[in-house]
Amino acid sequence: MKLLRTDKIETNLYELEIRVEGDDWKGGIDRSFRKNVTRLSIPGFRKGKAPRAMVMKMVGEDYFYEDAVNMTYSEAYEKALDEAKLEPVDRADVELKEVSGEGYTFTARVTTRPEVTLGEYKGLEGTRPNSTVAPEEVQGELDRMADRNSRLVDVDDRPAENGDTTEIDFEGFLDGEPFPGGKGEKYTLVLGSNQFIPGFEEKIAGHSVGEDFEIAVTFPEEYHEESLKGKETTFRIHLHSIKKKEVPALDDEFAKDVSEFDTLEELRADLTAKLQERKNAAADEELENALVDAAAANAQMEIPPVMVERKIDEMVQNFEYRLQSQGLNLPTYLQYAGMEMSAFREGFAAQAQQQVRVALTLEAIIKAEDIQAEEEAIEAEFQKMAESYGIEAEKVKTVVSAESVADNLKFNKAIDLIKSTAKVTDAPKEEAAEEAKEAAPAKPKTTRKRKPKAEEKAEEEPKTEE
Repeated sequence: MKLLRTDKIETNLYELEIRVEGDDWKGGIDRSFRKNVTRLSIPGFRKGKAPRAMVMKMVGEDYFYEDAVNMTYSEAYEKALDEAKLEPVDRADVELKEVSGEGYTFTARVTTRPEVTLGEYKGLEGTRPNSTVAPEEVQGELDRMADRNSRLVDVDDRPAENGDTTEIDFEGFLDGEPFPGGKGEKYTLVLGSNQFIPGFEEKIAGHSVGEDFEIAVTFPEEYHEESLKGKETTFRIHLHSIKKKEVPALDDEFAKDVSEFDTLEELRADLTAKLQERKNAAADEELENALVDAAAANAQMEIPPVMVERKIDEMVQNFEYRLQSQGLNLPTYLQYAGMEMSAFREGFAAQAQQQVRVALTLEAIIKAEDIQAEEEAIEAEFQKMAESYGIEAEKVKTVVSAESVADNLKFNKAIDLIKSTAKVTDAPKEEAAEEAKEAAPAKPKTTRKRKPKAEEKAEEEPKTEE
């Protein structure tokens, strides 16, 4: 292999001209011959048994050039990259210039990892978010626990209200004719959940158990079914049942039922400690992200668009995996969201750009500080993963490479360096208290005294899908 020239076309884009000849080329032809000779029919010889000279005379040496090029250009390209000291971030655009019995020449246009000029990354200023746990937050946790342990009870003495869980039969009519998908029997519908089109649930309210009635509703203009967009329809309804949610009283009996504690105050203290732990971790993470983002903002680089596109590919794929775990797929999601793939990808662009920028900055810090990952630390990480997955460390090593573990350790060391040298102040506590008040949910109004466990089994609120 000979690297004939290295030209910088533009920022992060280079063109290499590479020559393959001599033993490298002859070796490629030999490999191509061995691959193809068994396919050739030479008069007087069984396939694969004709002398090489006879084969070359009959079909010509150039018959083997294409495979010989394919078998040799990749290695030649890698050697040329090493010689030129270039680190690609995408597949090269390769063009074959000429090929003969003496060898061949090709060009490769390659996008490279950008050069990063670090700015300030030590001594950065940061504010650690306040992690004080406000009483409102603890109360909110208790209220949510009470809501999860609520039960549904039948309502016979009043019409349906917003928040009730109803069971209905329904059938929709468009211009007097039933339309596909507009019918359901014994369908569980929580009024106010917005499962159905606007106006539907509101018009169930006010009707009583056993009642048959009709409601008129208009489908939204942006409805996914073309034939129903903006159309006024009539639904015939039969109301089978109405149930309301009863939320347990927050007392010592409640604490005994839902936890290992005997009193509500003990449960409250445990929730406070756990909330404090979570808020401390969240505050540390927010501070860390802010400091790393600041270091990345101080660095100078020109990020190749292909790096951002590859990161978007990764983020879209991860999103699709999450959908699949829920029994969905991306095309269906986009259809119901009324979104084109291009717009969906664009939604990840800013985040992808920042993630690439941060990664490049941390890589530059690792290089500048000569940060290393010790063998003992790498082995300890494998042991951690093995314990987490409940398998032997040697099996983990067959799936996760030591190189990737070492890279993660070095990234973490770079982040620790940024944090350890930063000048950090704490946010005022008053801000956290105000945020907690705004975030705290309204306390449930309907309560019930809990019966002994032997007499009562909490019911879950039904979950329905449109």
